[in-house]
Amino acid sequence: MIYKDKPYDFDAKFEIASCFVEYNGKILLLHRQNHKPEGNFWCMPGGKIEKSEEIAKAAKREIYEESGLDFPENQFKYSGKIYVKYPNYDFIYHIFHLQLNKEEKIKIDKKEHKDFCWVTVEGSLKMALIRDLSDCIKLFYVEDL
Repeated sequence: MIYKDKPYDFDAKFEIASCFVEYNGKILLLHRQNHKPEGNFWCMPGGKIEKSEEIAKAAKREIYEESGLDFPENQFKYSGKIYVKYPNYDFIYHIFHLQLNKEEKIKIDKKEHKDFCWVTVEGSLKMALIRDLSDCIKLFYVEDL
């Protein structure tokens, strides 16, 4: 479950920086390798924030590691955070937005992801997404869950 406000019994084990990378009305999704947690599902570029790492630096690093895209931190617009509760752990999910002005070459790490795609928001909601990502997409793009 995702929450806009911190639940009373929330105990974050880690924080994640993730990003909606958008170009020409479509968002970038990555197809996770089978051996990864929530393998064979689609996700946004992102990952765990390292100890004492700034959130924006983590977003920039993760986007580069997962897609090959390298942009200055000031082009990443911070959209806020949500609180995520899973049965065995809780975490904070920081969401950024990166608007591309031209089509960029995407280079994925085949150890992490099988493939990538550019998809409309509506199309993404019909895909096999990692847990709670559809709610995040709706929150960011529709804003009325």
